[in-house]
Amino acid sequence: MIKKTDFQIEYFSSVTQRKVEWLWYPYIPYGKLTIIQGDPGEGKSTFILNIAALLTNGKPMPDGSNVAGPQKVIYQTAEDNLADTVKPRLITAGANCDQVAYIIDDEGTLTLEDSRIEEAIKQTNARLFILDPIQAYLSNDTDMFSPGKMRQKLKHLADIAAKYRCAVVVIGHMNKTSGEKNLYRGLGSIDIAAIARSVLMISRDKSDPSIRYMFPVKSSLAPEGSTIAFSLESKRGLKWIGTCEVNKDQIQDYDIDESKWALTIRVIRELLDEQDIRSIDVLNKLKILGISERTAHSVKKQMGVTSYKKDNVWYWHLEDQPCKEGC
Repeated sequence: MIKKTDFQIEYFSSVTQRKVEWLWYPYIPYGKLTIIQGDPGEGKSTFILNIAALLTNGKPMPDGSNVAGPQKVIYQTAEDNLADTVKPRLITAGANCDQVAYIIDDEGTLTLEDSRIEEAIKQTNARLFILDPIQAYLSNDTDMFSPGKMRQKLKHLADIAAKYRCAVVVIGHMNKTSGEKNLYRGLGSIDIAAIARSVLMISRDKSDPSIRYMFPVKSSLAPEGSTIAFSLESKRGLKWIGTCEVNKDQIQDYDIDESKWALTIRVIRELLDEQDIRSIDVLNKLKILGISERTAHSVKKQMGVTSYKKDNVWYWHLEDQPCKEGC
């Protein structure tokens, strides 16, 4: 029990006031936690890698906002292979790879509370730290739907961000419920979104799936920014369109009663629409959504998805043609 004398008080007159610093105003603040969420295949990873590429070269953000010179980035991913997926994406985005680091986790799986995160930010002086996706960096004793535990884990990450004035961005997958506000569709406890100072969502255009929109669903430190549009195609990669005005009717939403079979078809089609994907990555993304490997392979066969082996790794490929009946 805490005794009445075991605490201290201070007056706000002793607090030195300072302005919030921004990597990209009003979307990504320095020293705070930002979440980017969206359904599988919407381009969340490609989006943040292209933002990182601009930052490493000191180039303006997609809306023309300037950055304070080239800066270092740490990109930590558990879903994509570094050699055949991440680095090619960085090169395509024009990143200065000498400015992009990652933590080698051969000694043990990295988790949100891992001391290596703080040490890596300290050693590199990184101004942007990315975890992609957050679900992959939870320890075995962490329940995403436990408000207390998730708040504790994320507060630790937010404290590191504040200590080193580093923008921390975590990528989060969405749940399958379309009837709720976008803020509440992130997988896990609402505390995941509650502790973040900025929550950004990425979704695609209903009429043109190659067009994607990034728009804020929570902005605690500034007025909500404009929607940022970009195109994403397998051959041309990501191309910035810039700020735009959109309404809810333009943005793709999903049926709350969507069956697992229909969901599997949609996710596989969206993932393979951009490029061929490693078999293990497709299965892992579907597993996060509660789809079994058996269902995934059954749908794969019905859709006419083929497999091929490259450098001892299996990939899935979807021909650019109408799928079989039922797809």
